Amino acid sequence: MSSMSANLVALHTVARREIVRIVRIWTQTLIPPAITMTLYFVIFGKLIGSRIGSIAGGFSYMQYLVPGLVMMSIINNSYMNISSSFFGAKFQRSVEEMLVAPMADWVILLGYVIGAVARGLVVGALVLLIALFFTSLHVAHPLITLASVVLGATIFALAGFVNAIYAKKFDDIALVPTFVLAPLTYLGGVFYSIKMLSEPWQGISRINPILYMVNALRFGVLGISDVPVGMAFVVMLVFVIALSILALQLLRRGVGLRS
Repeated sequence: MSSMSANLVALHTVARREIVRIVRIWTQTLIPPAITMTLYFVIFGKLIGSRIGSIAGGFSYMQYLVPGLVMMSIINNSYMNISSSFFGAKFQRSVEEMLVAPMADWVILLGYVIGAVARGLVVGALVLLIALFFTSLHVAHPLITLASVVLGATIFALAGFVNAIYAKKFDDIALVPTFVLAPLTYLGGVFYSIKMLSEPWQGISRINPILYMVNALRFGVLGISDVPVGMAFVVMLVFVIALSILALQLLRRGVGLRS
């Protein structure tokens, strides 16, 4: 068997294991985020949104909220899936078997990323389905919508992988969602247009990568955005490339993996 064939078999094995894991514990991986997002729709969309009325572009607040909540669910679940799964492999020392196996580093990384992106997209689809019970939507740009959710999921899958490499205990996994993801999400235009902010908050928001992910998806779904959609995709691609290089370098050096 050639080296490429062996790597493809290994990639299929790692990715399949990750997806089977998601399906096996679906009550933990799929149901809780769906329930959480339903509460967001009820509280923010129905109760608060009914008092706000229409927002940017003439859309109702509920419609404006949907892309942000879909992207928030995607990035949170992509991050949590890969960080918990890869750190679990470290904790059980099964990751050492992959490191000594005849598979390339990119195979390990891509296999885990595929699993994380798959969970993110499934949860995102569930959230979008739930949203249709509260409002009507017509996707303005399907290809942009698909590209934005895949890139957003990939970015936070890679970030979760890097965090899992550096993490020394399970508490280290929970620090990032609490102290990094939550503040970035609330300052990322999920619940409002950043044009409503005064300085310096508007300027601070513009250095937040989640702002570009949310607005890329909002443009794909509604056709409106607070930032140029081309710039949003450039920012996302830069993060994908930079985090991929970092993750591969850490794997090659065995940082946090080889005792």
